[in-house]
Amino acid sequence: MPAKKTDIHDTQVLTDRPASPTFSELTSAFARIGVLSFGGPAAQIALMHKICVEEKRWIDEDRYLHALNYCMLLPGPEAQQLATYIGWLLHGVRGGIVAGLLFVLPGLAVILGLSALYALYQETSLVTGLFFGLKAAVLAIVVEAVIRIGKRALKTSFHRGLAAAAFFALFLFSVPFPLVLLAAALIGLLHARGGETSTAEISPEVGARPPLSSQVATLLFWIAVWLAPLPLLWWALPETALPEVQSFFSKMALVTFGGAYAVLAYVAQVAVDHYAWLKPGEMLDGLALAETTPGPLVLVLSYVGFLAGFRESGVLDPLIGGLLGGLIAAWATFIPSFIWIFAGAPYVERLRGNRLLSAALSAITAAVVGVILNLAVWFALHVLFNQVEPVDLAQLGPLTLSVPQPVWSSLDWQALVIAVISAVLIFRFHIGIGKTLLAAGALGLAARFLL
Repeated sequence: MPAKKTDIHDTQVLTDRPASPTFSELTSAFARIGVLSFGGPAAQIALMHKICVEEKRWIDEDRYLHALNYCMLLPGPEAQQLATYIGWLLHGVRGGIVAGLLFVLPGLAVILGLSALYALYQETSLVTGLFFGLKAAVLAIVVEAVIRIGKRALKTSFHRGLAAAAFFALFLFSVPFPLVLLAAALIGLLHARGGETSTAEISPEVGARPPLSSQVATLLFWIAVWLAPLPLLWWALPETALPEVQSFFSKMALVTFGGAYAVLAYVAQVAVDHYAWLKPGEMLDGLALAETTPGPLVLVLSYVGFLAGFRESGVLDPLIGGLLGGLIAAWATFIPSFIWIFAGAPYVERLRGNRLLSAALSAITAAVVGVILNLAVWFALHVLFNQVEPVDLAQLGPLTLSVPQPVWSSLDWQALVIAVISAVLIFRFHIGIGKTLLAAGALGLAARFLL
């Protein structure tokens, strides 16, 4: 019997189908992502896109953007939530747990070590010099992300206009991040209703309906996990700062829309004025440490927790108290990410085929490109210049037109040179992220200690 011929079209479909990683491959990839995730959310989103979509081809572009849209709407670190979402898509709950944890753990270990050095010696210049070159290299990675995601997400003039509007709303007027995304979603819905897409054309919801009882049980389980340390701390260590660290940062986890910078001013004020965990100016030192380490920028909250536990350790050794404080702050901050993903993502995935919802989410995607561009510009200014000052240009009703203006005399030419070399390696020679960061790190060490 003659062998069945394989249709060329079928071969192409199989070739284009996303690969399915083994659990060990998923673990290895997210361990790599966790170690290399320098530069804040823009760079981290770019890194996951490059590895999971382009290199490994584990998920396609549309699904990646769909997940990113949902994570952008949540409080907390959106990049860690995206890692958890991707891990959940590929290997269920255990995949989500491993991906989410590995995204955070390398940076958490580094920030706890730096916090200990800071608490004991108030000196971390050697370590910050080590990461100097990495921050400059991340600029090239961020620019590549804006270009790649922009090409795929901004397919019409409508979406390009939304991206531009989102960028200017954030960059010039400092409009709250959630309002930008909400406005984009509403504009997308109105545009879809007024265009060719009608309610009658909406495709049916895809996927099986998640059992309500199962999702409620998932929600309650992760809430219990999140809050479990609190009664233990009040019972066992009431004389330390640890119960208040858990309580305070649990509240912060519910309102941290827009990333770390949205709440850092408030956290600094409460930590200094109310709890006296930090001295004035120490929050900026912690922010500098967090910016030089891999992982989400909100790891700076573990630095605050470390100093709180170190300085109000009660019967504990100060270093033990500090370590527990840093870990508890991280627990209170990052565990909610698992709640949002494991309880909400099944419903979000089920609605992936709804055309009207897709119109709103595609509008959010366009706005997110503007958000990433804003983060990239902000990051570039603060890496390449030692001084950046806001300049108010005009008052337009409740909005202040303000532009961050670098002090040109503070240009760090060493950072500029490393950023340019990194861009050449990535764009001209297509060198991988790991090798580029390794080269940039070596150049950074040479620049700081040899020149």
